[in-house]
Amino acid sequence: MRGRGRGLLKCGSTGGLAPRPTVVVSTAGSRHRRARDQGGHVPQQTIADVRKWVTVAATPEEAFKVFTERPADWWPPSHVLLKKERAGLAFEPGEGGRYYEWDVDGNQIDWGRILEWVPGRRIVMTWRINARWESLPTDDGASEIEVDFEPVEGGTKVTLAHVKLHQHGEGADRIFQALDGPAPGETLERFEHAVRLSL
Repeated sequence: MRGRGRGLLKCGSTGGLAPRPTVVVSTAGSRHRRARDQGGHVPQQTIADVRKWVTVAATPEEAFKVFTERPADWWPPSHVLLKKERAGLAFEPGEGGRYYEWDVDGNQIDWGRILEWVPGRRIVMTWRINARWESLPTDDGASEIEVDFEPVEGGTKVTLAHVKLHQHGEGADRIFQALDGPAPGETLERFEHAVRLSL
């Protein structure tokens, strides 16, 4: 239902511009842990999670529905794996489902697979990207994305976290640096806008 006039719950000031959603980054944990163990081996590199969130004026069920049923409304247009123009995006509901895109000729590429599906609360999925921002054919080498929908006063806090980034291997640090910038912020800002337009 458009035009209900529901505004943002948390906003940052941008001078005289319209308020923008609050997007906060948390890079909890050690970015690199390279100390040797007692056997003289270097443990596997640990990359911090990238965790951002936004508060939307919707119930958790409404926010979950926009996230999973209307990805084309919030997915950044620059985030494309296909060689040709993208025609659509979709989530297959339930554990084991895919989230994928397809082009104008019907060719499909999977972004990943659904690991947890709890409507109105949580979705966890693999993220099949390599360090060159190309699609991986399987979950081998994929990290994970966790999205949580938490009820708060007047709306829902939506937290998007990129976790297990070390699974990307040698390019994991480059992926971390790219994610730690504005790209997931853009995603959540677009998502907040899509939620506002859908209600």
